[in-house]
Amino acid sequence: MSVSYTSADAPLLAELADSIRAWGRELGFQQVGISDVDLGEHAGHLESWLAAGYQGEMDYMAAHGSKRSHPEQLVPGTLRVISLRMDYLPGDTQMIRALKAPETAYISRYALGRDYHKLIRKRLQQLAERIQQQIGPLGYRAFVDSAPVLEKAAGQQAGLGWIGKNTLLLNRQAGSWFFLGELFVDIPLPVDAAHSSEHCGSCTACLDICPTAAFVGPYVLDARRCISYLTIELKGSIPLELRPLIGNRVFGCDDCQLVCPWNRFAKPTSQTDFLPRHHLDSTDLAALFRWTEDEFLSRTEGSPIRRTGYIGWSRNLAVGLGNAPGTIAVIEALQLRRNDPSELVREHVAWALQRHGRSVD
Repeated sequence: MSVSYTSADAPLLAELADSIRAWGRELGFQQVGISDVDLGEHAGHLESWLAAGYQGEMDYMAAHGSKRSHPEQLVPGTLRVISLRMDYLPGDTQMIRALKAPETAYISRYALGRDYHKLIRKRLQQLAERIQQQIGPLGYRAFVDSAPVLEKAAGQQAGLGWIGKNTLLLNRQAGSWFFLGELFVDIPLPVDAAHSSEHCGSCTACLDICPTAAFVGPYVLDARRCISYLTIELKGSIPLELRPLIGNRVFGCDDCQLVCPWNRFAKPTSQTDFLPRHHLDSTDLAALFRWTEDEFLSRTEGSPIRRTGYIGWSRNLAVGLGNAPGTIAVIEALQLRRNDPSELVREHVAWALQRHGRSVD
């Protein structure tokens, strides 16, 4: 436990907050904000979203009751949430070019490099250690998209940006190409002003571009139709009516970020760990579909892509190949795995071959 503080300690706490912001920047974060544990109206929004069933098979979204929207319940003793953002967009990721090349696999830009969880968690731990060096024992927990935390809500409350119509946290100087991390602490630091205004205006570019029409309306996403959900979270068959709409997106989707006007201000990352590995920003679907499971495990070591597993990865690639032009390379790759050990993969391969007018017999 940390020491008790009184009003007389306000100058010391304000100085500490300034130091935390400086230490955060030294550790590679572009912005640091501090909020209390009240997430305001976001708790109600979560309840309504869950009641509508928009979470699909993501049962974990409702598994922790009110802890997700009440940091002090998740980690008793929490008084403040330190929210931090780290840019992840490489300078040249060939995004539009990859989307317009139907034989090329499109992988969400956040997943091209090293798994962000490990890097950011390490930096948060280092920040906590710096704080303890300054003030002594500290009660804290670090989170990076790995626990029931309303990260975007906490970021908004800490002044990092506003939640846009595409349900992502947007920043006027950085767009939305950034990761979030949080440090729950038990010291009463002065808080930053919440971002109380939004700057989407009448723009609906993100809603209009969504390939699967996953947005019920502004600020409301039906995950069951979202390509990120379908290619990462969903473990079974991708609904037939959605498969043609997925195109060549085999792990996640960035369309609603690509068209956001605020992302004109996004800055390239300085973190080399987030740069593309194994040419995953420009590799053909057929080439990836030929990977064995050992190759998949080797080439996705330390990558977010591991989350979907080899079977899910193969399922997604089969859909992409079904949507690609019926070239010799595409047909041969599909036929090689028409008798795949996985029933799920076989089903999607059969669908893809039928799309190209080929029999699976």
